Order: sequence, then structure tokens, then C-alpha cells
Amino acid sequence: MTDAWNPTRVHQLESLLTDRDHRILQHLERFRALTTRQLQRLHFPSTPHGPHATVPTATRLANRVLLRLEAHGFIARIQRRVGGPARGSAATTWHLAATGERLLRAQRGEPNRRRYITPSQTFLAHTLAVAEVAIALRECEMRGEIDILELDTEPSCWRPFQGPLGLVTLKSDLFVVIANAEVEAHVFVEVDRDTEHLPAVIRKCHTYQQYRQTGTEQARSDVFPAVLWITPDAERTRKLTASIRADRDLPGDLFTTCEADKALDALISFLTPTPHNRKEVSP
Repeated sequence: MTDAWNPTRVHQLESLLTDRDHRILQHLERFRALTTRQLQRLHFPSTPHGPHATVPTATRLANRVLLRLEAHGFIARIQRRVGGPARGSAATTWHLAATGERLLRAQRGEPNRRRYITPSQTFLAHTLAVAEVAIALRECEMRGEIDILELDTEPSCWRPFQGPLGLVTLKSDLFVVIANAEVEAHVFVEVDRDTEHLPAVIRKCHTYQQYRQTGTEQARSDVFPAVLWITPDAERTRKLTASIRADRDLPGDLFTTCEADKALDALISFLTPTPHNRKEVSP
């Protein structure tokens, strides 16, 4: 394993990668897992006037690149299927393999290798759902509709703070700051897969409220972010919304809930002036 940190070995591996290849490895490290379709949308976008006029053309190119990276040991398939609209090779799920991970760590001067553990079906579905939110925002930015000022994934988006009983870490799924010409919006994103009982979700809401009361985030950016709960369906949204409203200790202006297919619209809706999680952009 020591040759992985040898500068000559690192240079040899780097010579096998294009700039786009390197960005693919970075995204797999950042999101932990992505499907071929998600990678295609990030790195091989299909636009009428772009380099890839159709989705099938873009997908074929994405497949060729991913198979080459797999052959060199940079990435590997996760041998688990996750439900969704994609089928065939587009539904293949990828993660960073040993060579890819060692290379990225060597480039940052990090000697330790992380041990890979095959994720559970539940964990993988949640991971891909969180990535889907981020990718939808990136596509929105590519269309020129918004600017993404920050997009932090786990664990970069976590917030440690001193709670009533000691140190607490608020573990959101994503933290984003998006903007248009007039306003920027700060949002913590939680992707709920209906795998936890509602009392556990409400306890997480209380953690957000406790963190809000510390004033730490407000000192950092002058506003406290909105918290967007993204649920799998309308029934879960209804139940979660009702539970939050029924809790007198939770402020009604802090939490928003929506179904997964409305997540992008919900995020964009924060880009309106006045409420607590928005800041007006200076001209």
C-alpha cells in the first residue's frame, strides 16, 4: 500500500485522468454513491445546443468513461439495486474504489485510507435521494436560473454546538445557500424516507431549534437557515407537517415540508424577500 503515497505512483495515476474524470472521482467521494444517470446529468449534460444533444448519446459517453475508470480501479459498482425510474446501465450505482480514494487522499496529503463497507439498501436509497436534491440544484444553476453559493454535504454541513446536556452535533443531510439577483436563501435540507418514526423526526426538529437559540449560525451569516423536510409522498408530508404544528415548542416559521418531486420548487420558493432565512443581495 505504501506505493500509493509515492509521488511517482501518484503522477502515474493522475496521467490516466482527464479533468472531467477527476471531477467524477471528487463527486463520488463527496456524495458517497451516484448512479450512472446522476453522473451523466452532472458531467455529460444533454442540452439542445450542447455537446450531447440527446440523453441516450450522453448516457453512452458516460458509460464509456465510467467503464474506463472502473477498469483502472478508480471506481466500482455497488452490487445492490435501488428502485427508481432509471433502468439498465443508467441505474448502475457507483462508489469510489480503493485506487480512486487513495489518489484523492494522496493529493490532499492524507495518509489514512477509509475502510469501505457495503451500504444497506436503506442507507443507499437515502444517499442517492440526497444527491438527487443537490443535482437538481446544479441543473437549475446550469440553466442560469440560480447561483449556488454554498452546497455542503455530510459531514461538512454538520453543526456541533453546546446543548443543555453537553456537546450536540446537528447532522443535516445538506446545507445550501442559493441566490438570484435580489436575494440569497440559506437552507438546511433533510431527506426523510419514512424509515423513522415521527417522534424521532420531531426530536431532530427540536435539535434545530436548540441550535437556532445558540445564535451561532446567525453570527456566521446574519440569518438562521430554513429547514426543508423532503418526504417520499403527500401522506408523510401531511403527517410530518401536522406533528410539527402540534408541538408548541417548535416555531412555525422554521420548518417547511414537501414531497420529493416538489423539492426543487420548494428550494426556489425561498428566494423571495423578507423571511428570516433570506438576505437581500447588495447591488
